[in-house]
Amino acid sequence: MTFKKNDSAGYLINHLSRLFARQLQAAIKPMGLSTGVFPALLELWEKDGLTQRDLVRRLDIEQATMANTLSRMERDGLIRRQADPNDGRVQQVWLTPKARALEPEAKAAARHINETALGVLSADEQALFIDLMRKVLIGRT
Repeated sequence: MTFKKNDSAGYLINHLSRLFARQLQAAIKPMGLSTGVFPALLELWEKDGLTQRDLVRRLDIEQATMANTLSRMERDGLIRRQADPNDGRVQQVWLTPKARALEPEAKAAARHINETALGVLSADEQALFIDLMRKVLIGRT
């Protein structure tokens, strides 16, 4: 069987991901954000006070990558780290008021990009597309 890039789920997902990332970067850059910190912000907006280990697990990225991301976020005034009251060796990551204030605009930008990109699909197709991606992601773990 011949490999055809336009029939390859991996190729198409990668290409789509790059397009989404490029559009998201353009939309959130004026807010002082990048696509590198956006996933961590999404997790922290959902549940503040997570640990670095929690974020690594939730985002499925390397520990070193998360450490660098958190350092940038701290430098940019988006987070503060605080010792866990139950275990002083562990640091919790807390959003700053600056990061909290960015949530509505950043999420609106992401929502707009998703709506625009998926606008070629009917509402039922959009729901199916999202469901199938979730199924593939859940099935791999």
